[in-house]
Amino acid sequence: MSGILRRVGEWRVGAPIADTRAPEGPIEERWDKRRFSAKLVNPANKRKLTVIVVGTGLAGGSAAATLGELGYNVKSFCYQDSPRRAHSIAAQGGINAAKNYRGDGDSVFRLFYDTVKGGDFRSRESNVYRLAQVSVNIIDQAVAQGVPFAREYGGLLDNRSFGGAQVSRTFYARGQTGQQLLLGAYQALERQVAAGTVEMHTRHEMLELIVSDGRARGIVVRDMVTGEIETHLADAVVLASGGYGNVFYLSTNAKGCNTTAIWRAHRRGAYFANPCYTQIHPTCIPVSGDYQSKLTLMSESLRNDGRVWVPLRKGDERPPAQIPEDERDYYLERIYPAFGNLVPRDIASRAAKNVCDEGRGVGPGGLGVYLDFADAIARLGREAVEKKYGNLFEMYERITGENPYEAPMRIYPAVHYTMGGLWVDYDLQSSIPGLFVVGEANFSDHGANRLGASALMQGLADGYFVLPTTVGDYLAGAGTFGQVDQDAVDEAVDRVKEKISRLLAVNGTRTADSFHRELGRIMWDYCGMERTEESLRKALERIPELREEFWNNVKVPGDPEGLNQALERAGRVADFFELAELMCVDALHRSESCGGHFRAESQDADGEALRDDDEFAYVAAWEWTPDGPVLHKEELDYEYVKMTQRSYK
Repeated sequence: MSGILRRVGEWRVGAPIADTRAPEGPIEERWDKRRFSAKLVNPANKRKLTVIVVGTGLAGGSAAATLGELGYNVKSFCYQDSPRRAHSIAAQGGINAAKNYRGDGDSVFRLFYDTVKGGDFRSRESNVYRLAQVSVNIIDQAVAQGVPFAREYGGLLDNRSFGGAQVSRTFYARGQTGQQLLLGAYQALERQVAAGTVEMHTRHEMLELIVSDGRARGIVVRDMVTGEIETHLADAVVLASGGYGNVFYLSTNAKGCNTTAIWRAHRRGAYFANPCYTQIHPTCIPVSGDYQSKLTLMSESLRNDGRVWVPLRKGDERPPAQIPEDERDYYLERIYPAFGNLVPRDIASRAAKNVCDEGRGVGPGGLGVYLDFADAIARLGREAVEKKYGNLFEMYERITGENPYEAPMRIYPAVHYTMGGLWVDYDLQSSIPGLFVVGEANFSDHGANRLGASALMQGLADGYFVLPTTVGDYLAGAGTFGQVDQDAVDEAVDRVKEKISRLLAVNGTRTADSFHRELGRIMWDYCGMERTEESLRKALERIPELREEFWNNVKVPGDPEGLNQALERAGRVADFFELAELMCVDALHRSESCGGHFRAESQDADGEALRDDDEFAYVAAWEWTPDGPVLHKEELDYEYVKMTQRSYK
């Protein structure tokens, strides 16, 4: 079989791994030091070099645009019909930056500290500090592009608060921040397309990485319209293909989001770091039926003015308007008075699960809590609330048929983001030389839990500012790379064609979607918000069984030529099966709780996540081998932030 495990739940420990690219010295000087030490490529030589970028979201779109502006030949790929349809466009609430426009005590160091603490001390100091430094440049870049950030009455850029912070550092464009930032990156990208430096390939899906002489030298793609298998060669490859949250089937991700690009790279030798770190977002519209295909996010920004509560009494089914104030439990404000409704996402999600498990949940099945804006409307007026959140309220009403101006929203946690991803060093280069990974596709900045409004920050920091410097350092040695081995190209194409033929040949009775839904239920039940050794071992028994059934009974109609969406979905689900096993192995091996990874066996007296820094203060970088996964540990050292048990009380 194509699975990663020969024996359920087993792995081997390999040699440790280290990030050798991060400079020494004072942390505030490290990025400047790395930029100065990076080798340069002169303009005439840049025109001779080609870089492939897979993905056109904020990370991929900004990277392709910037590399094209620098003079490289760029080939950009996306499976959508337009770069504008990348999932970054769905981001709602905002983007963090340490501008301190409010004068409320923010700084680069505070953003750095909040991010490390929010990630439960499982991220690299050097990477996070650089992210905080570059954040201030991102806002200037976006404003120069014409991104319509919200402004105060006097014309200055406005800010609001997000979870895990006690300052207001989040810039926003109503509830459409991702859309506006992506349109800015898209304009920059299309400018380079018109200039001839970027070659755009829409409706193409990456299915294999070409590795020649130990270096990433190209990709194999399938034209999703004609079915043609194509090879594209380059001097470096950049993956910006997003996260893998759709392994759970139901998530806030677009239906097309998948793991195929990074998983195929993983099988070619790229280490996969911390795959069990998945983020459950606390404010999503609850599941409404067994045949629902995706979930909808309600922006974290709503927790600025909305108050989260449940009935004080178990089994109270009265409408919210009939429950008096003294019979309500504003549980986040009660448990975490210092941060209230703006605690980090992992904490808010587990708190919602706990009150629902107690029988105090609301709505169908008791899987929901209220997000109430009555106080905000009384304090600010409906018009002010509508200006801030109007499009989000409208979206909620269209989906649920309920008016959030008149009754509280019902929300419940759902899979939203993945902090794990391909392992990269300080230069954003993977364990395969020449393969760079940016945005959500890598693991680099968020540790075990991402703070709200930091995904857009990381994607644009990587694409606009970090990658263009570090990829140039690598490409300065391109003269020594040599020709691409044709045998390596042919073998990569053969692997793609063999997998396609195998999927089509099964001719079973079940759709790929039915297998995906069942896999997602296994992952949510056994490797979701709360994990135990028992649940993870159950998952590691059930997933291989279901995967075997998939390869014996999946039905993929049609043929490989032309448009075949069933074939596309089947290939992605096959990769999700393999990834799901690795996620459970990673969660099983990490017997501590940290951030979004909550092991029920490891909690303190208050039910909070209990880390084990003596045993697990490392990045778990997994290598794929035919005999099962091999764990390589990258130790995490903290010089500037003291590791403490997180407290938001």
